[in-house]
Amino acid sequence: MNLKKSLALLAGGLVLAAFFAFDLGHYLTLAEIKTRQAQMAALYAQSPWTVLLAFGALYVLVTALSLPGAVPLTLVGGALFGLGVGTLVVSFASTLGATLAMLSARYVLRDLVQARWGQKLETIQQGLDRDGAFYLFSLRLLPVVPFFLLNLAMGLTRMKVWTYFWVSQLGMLAGTLAFVNAGTQLGRIDSVAGILSPALWGSFALLAVLPLLLQKALALWQKRQVYARWASVRP
Repeated sequence: MNLKKSLALLAGGLVLAAFFAFDLGHYLTLAEIKTRQAQMAALYAQSPWTVLLAFGALYVLVTALSLPGAVPLTLVGGALFGLGVGTLVVSFASTLGATLAMLSARYVLRDLVQARWGQKLETIQQGLDRDGAFYLFSLRLLPVVPFFLLNLAMGLTRMKVWTYFWVSQLGMLAGTLAFVNAGTQLGRIDSVAGILSPALWGSFALLAVLPLLLQKALALWQKRQVYARWASVRP
């Protein structure tokens, strides 16, 4: 292992150790955030750009290191910034964090990720080989694979970084909108589970299946077009 990888692992390990040693996750719980909502709103009113940048940086750090707290932070984004700005900030911050996690798996943690989840990752690679970016898009819309694991898994695939970035951003947009919108009503939310109604999950499932259905329909249409060229030819 070269020096850069060693330093990256050391830095990440120190951040994770500090997070759990000092119980920093306590500040990212829904209950704690609700108690500090008025204080955060006042701070945002005084220094909006500072709060926006600090929030975005924190969100990137949490997602890049796969720390717990992304959902409560998304709710905070809605409560502080509203639906439009909140969605914009959370969307780019979550995608950037996910991309950094993917890059860490590709260039720093490859051996560790392969040893820990190697067999499960084969299924994801097979899905990408079969459906390409549509497969990632579907997994982002309907997160049957845990967020942190999908980020790490994609680092071991051959997908280009830019493709991973924009497909992830589009795929996570529906969920981001739903949670940011819920965050605008933060005072009425008692638990994260209360946000995810059966109808919302059904919508996510439909959106996840739709791109694959469109791809299959396109492949069938292309196949028929090829046959149509030879329809008039008789042996």
